[in-house]
Amino acid sequence: MAKIVQFFRESKAELKKVVWPTKDDVISSIKVVLISTVIIAVVLGVLDIAFTQLFRLLMK
Repeated sequence: MAKIVQFFRESKAELKKVVWPTKDDVISSIKVVLISTVIIAVVLGVLDIAFTQLFRLLMK
């Protein structure tokens, strides 16, 4: 039981040392993730269409 209490005390102490991101940092990171996701989705979509057309031509 003492080890569990010690664990939570040490965890609380470590969490106080954490430097949390600001609201602007979080919003900036979200924008980067969303833009990257859209770009990758478009590239994969274009490649999918291109390969589909290529295989259709080869199968004729």
